Amino acid sequence: MIDARMVEGRILPVPDPISEPYWTATTRGELLIQYCSACDRFEFYPRPFCRQCAGELTWRPASGRGTVYSFTVVRQSRTPPFDQLVPYVVALVDLDEGPRMMTNIVDCDADSVAIGQRVAVDFAEEVEGVALPFFHPIEQSLS
Repeated sequence: MIDARMVEGRILPVPDPISEPYWTATTRGELLIQYCSACDRFEFYPRPFCRQCAGELTWRPASGRGTVYSFTVVRQSRTPPFDQLVPYVVALVDLDEGPRMMTNIVDCDADSVAIGQRVAVDFAEEVEGVALPFFHPIEQSLS
C-alpha cells in the first residue's frame, strides 16, 4: 500500500504550523527562509525559534541562488518511490543567505554536477497545492 503522501515517486510534505508559511510560499514559486533580527542570521529548516539565540524568527524571501557544497549521485535504488527516479542527485546547497539546504539538482546530466557549482531554485508542483523546491545549474558570467 502506498502512503497517501507519495505521488509519482515523490514523498510529499505534510506542513505543520511552523513550516506552513514555507510550503505555502513554494506553491507561489517563492523560497522563504526564516530570519532572526536579534543575531542577524538566516535559519533553515523551519523551526519555532533561532537556534543561535532563541530569538523570534520572521519569514523573508530568499534569492533562490546558492552553491553546491556537497552531493552524491544515486544510481541504484530498490526502495519505492526512489527506484523510479534513478539516477538522481542529492545535494547540500549553501544558500546565498547562509543556510545550507538539502535538495535535488535537476535539469542536467547527473555527472555534470560539481562542488562549487552555482545553482538556482525551481519549483515543481507535484499535486495541486504542493510544490517542491529543486535546484538547477546556472551559468556563471566571466567578469
